[in-house]
Amino acid sequence: MPHFPATDYTLTDAGTAQNRIGGRWVAALSGDTLGVLNPRIGHDMGRVAMSDAGDVDEAVAIAEVAQVGWAATPIKARAQILHNWRVLLEAHLDELSWLVAHENGKIVSEARASALKGIECLEMAIAVPNAIQGGILEVSKGINCQHRYEALGVVAGVVPFNFPVMVPMWMAPLALIAGNAFILKPSEKTPFGMCRFVELAEEAGLPPGVFQLVQGGRPAVEALVDHPGIKAFAFVGSTRVAKLVYGRATALGKRALCLGGAKNHLVVVPDADLQMTATNVVASSMGSAGQRCMAASVMIAVGDVQDIVDAVVAQCKALTLGVEVGAIVDADAVARITQHIDFAVAAGATLLLDGRNATPPADAPDGCWVGPTVLDNVTPEMPAGCDEIFGPVLSIIRADTLDEAIAIENDNPYGNAAAIYTSDGGTAEYAISRFEAGMCGVNVGVPVPREPFAFGGWNDSRFGHGDITGADGYRFWTRGKKVTSKWALSSDNTWMS
Repeated sequence: MPHFPATDYTLTDAGTAQNRIGGRWVAALSGDTLGVLNPRIGHDMGRVAMSDAGDVDEAVAIAEVAQVGWAATPIKARAQILHNWRVLLEAHLDELSWLVAHENGKIVSEARASALKGIECLEMAIAVPNAIQGGILEVSKGINCQHRYEALGVVAGVVPFNFPVMVPMWMAPLALIAGNAFILKPSEKTPFGMCRFVELAEEAGLPPGVFQLVQGGRPAVEALVDHPGIKAFAFVGSTRVAKLVYGRATALGKRALCLGGAKNHLVVVPDADLQMTATNVVASSMGSAGQRCMAASVMIAVGDVQDIVDAVVAQCKALTLGVEVGAIVDADAVARITQHIDFAVAAGATLLLDGRNATPPADAPDGCWVGPTVLDNVTPEMPAGCDEIFGPVLSIIRADTLDEAIAIENDNPYGNAAAIYTSDGGTAEYAISRFEAGMCGVNVGVPVPREPFAFGGWNDSRFGHGDITGADGYRFWTRGKKVTSKWALSSDNTWMS
């Protein structure tokens, strides 16, 4: 692929995102392609290949050959190639940031941050040889027990549109450092960023066929899940699809880890710091235009916190579309988000700030836009109070006590993230110890753990065991082998001898 030349938001042609198989760019066997929308501009920026089972068969066959040599490469040498990849990604950071901004609709600062988080995940993988390798212990005189982590073979991942270069980096680096060959299916809505990532990986020294891309939609996903050559499968997307994919993969005897949706809650109590809380709530709910599983779409206002509610609304009103708030991924998503707002108002919610029909940026009148929206007096039973909206919509639920607020959080089927805003350490610990969520924050509305701490929720936000990053992520892409050795006759009379 050519270097992506954009240095501003002007519509830029990206060509066609093809499959990367065996170190070559190849069209889908069917020849089919689909237009790729630039959400900010509202016009296509290129096309993407639409693959099926035949393309997956080709990729797996090449991966099986490449993986043998890659697994035989010492892990320190694999880490050096990943380090070279990191250097190249940092050198191309501006290009990658603008590419993500164009294909996803993010403002460029958010696109840059997402690429940097992906690079941080790569750093974690580079550290694996020194951090989470197996161990050896002399358990008796002359007898050693050893634990090794070995590659599974060919593995695969499917990722969503909202973080097109960050979420793949939750998966690929750890799978690769373990000695696997990895096949990625990007979202057909945002296929271009990972094309450049894979090119740069091969430029860094990664052998062709070790990291491959298969573009496409549902047929490609199903083919990856079903292929007998795929030994483990990871997925990030909606809860409905995550549950279906997990069931399908595990029924075939595959190892699977599938992350779903979320309905995260920010609990605000009266002693919370006004300025810090308001700013943080706005950043959590409106960042990435609310299109992230870590967006806190519900604020539970405990007692009298009206001053904080007022400050949140004022800060949301001050946000400018296209400057602080990016575009929505497509027109269908705009319609779904606005419908949620319509339903909430019809059900009795109070509309404090209406983002429907917000004025788009002057240079992007045809883009997909929804402005910041704040709904008050929402109930947990309303769709706005329990469904994942995936847009810049904050629902405020009122509660009289902290225990009532915690019960509301825990009654929702998801368990991705929850946060408490308070100036009191005891109150914070009381809430954190009772939240039914895998990632919790204290005065932090997007409690994404930094590496090496792992990312992952509970309940209907995750299907499978363990987290997708950190040490859990590495173990997911490996299998443990235990070796007990004795090389000298021992005169000790123990149960081992």
